[in-house]
Amino acid sequence: MREFIVEITTTVPEGADQTEVERRWAAEAIRTQELAAAGHLARLWRAADGTRTIGLWLAAGQAELEKNVIDTLPLRSWMAIRITPVSPHPNDPARFGAAD
Repeated sequence: MREFIVEITTTVPEGADQTEVERRWAAEAIRTQELAAAGHLARLWRAADGTRTIGLWLAAGQAELEKNVIDTLPLRSWMAIRITPVSPHPNDPARFGAAD
C-alpha cells in the first residue's frame, strides 16, 4: 500500500437542505470508520485554522485512492481535494523509535 496525504476542504452549498446536510455528515462519519477498518485511513487531523481536514490515507495507487476510496465519501461532491503521494524519509524519527 502506498501512503498519501489528503487535504480536504468541505463547503456546504448555500441553501442546502439542513436535513440533507445532517444526513450526509452522519453518513460521512460511518464511511470514515469503514475506510479506517479496511486499512485505507490511518490518521485524520483538523487543521488549526478549522477549514481543512488532513489525513494519512493508504491505497495501492492514486487512481484507486480517488475512485474506490475518496469518491465513496458521502460529502465528496462538496469537497475540494488535494492529494500528495508520500514515501518514507530516511531521517524520519519514527524509523528509529523516536516518534509515535
